[in-house]
Amino acid sequence: MEEPIDFTQSPYEDELQDIEINLLLEGLYQMYGFDFRHYVRSSLRRRVLNRMKAEKLPNVTALLEKVLHEPGFVDRLLNDMSIRVTEMFRDPSFFHAFRNLVVPQLRQYPEIRIWHAGCATGEEVYSMAILMQEEGLAERTKIYATDMNEKAIEAAQKGAFPLKQMQCFTKNYLDSGGTKAFSEYYTTDHQYAYFQPLMKDNLMFAQHNLATDGSFNEFHVILCRNVMIYFDNKLQTQVHSLFHGSLVSGGYLGLGKKESILFVPEGVHYQEFVPLERIYRKK
Repeated sequence: MEEPIDFTQSPYEDELQDIEINLLLEGLYQMYGFDFRHYVRSSLRRRVLNRMKAEKLPNVTALLEKVLHEPGFVDRLLNDMSIRVTEMFRDPSFFHAFRNLVVPQLRQYPEIRIWHAGCATGEEVYSMAILMQEEGLAERTKIYATDMNEKAIEAAQKGAFPLKQMQCFTKNYLDSGGTKAFSEYYTTDHQYAYFQPLMKDNLMFAQHNLATDGSFNEFHVILCRNVMIYFDNKLQTQVHSLFHGSLVSGGYLGLGKKESILFVPEGVHYQEFVPLERIYRKK
């Protein structure tokens, strides 16, 4: 097991490293269009230094050189910097509240559009597909799932998750108010559980960068859970403006447990619909 990186440095070394990281982030943006310049620096710094150590490089500048001059290297760094901590029916109480309080309000629409922003490898996307199917709304629901990481999107499209995770996912499903045997929703081999073709005609996956890309539709629900905790205040405000402009009047915004809209300018345009679960409704 690798030893953790020792971050202890002199103030001069810290300042120099900060300059190097700024140059790296600027290089990523200028060359590839990936904008991490307004991510929380402590988390970002840790990920950059872990990649530097894995590549056995002496400093961040050497990492930047590989990003700029070595084809394909940027993909390895992007995988480090993408957030992929997720599971099916994560925070079951959120999905329970969504099923019992939001779904009844959605029934009024002839077509329901849901955007999972920052969907990672798709576990929560398939969770929502199952929930909407159980509520009899699958045929009129379209779920758009986006992430900035192309490899994450490719994994999400496959809908294949390790069998060893099914025990945890099944418990989450039942705790969220699931009404069937969870095993009905997937097939298995010796290694994976496969959730495709669950709602395959109503699931759309695409690459989308919250920091640089704009709106692409009007939605009744936007879910962006446990993503913005990695954004600084400026980027959070920018993304909330994007979401507000993308939601229909009376639409719903779902955030993570540690996130809130109440402290950004767009917060005045929402009411707390299910405060404990961070579900807000656009006024």
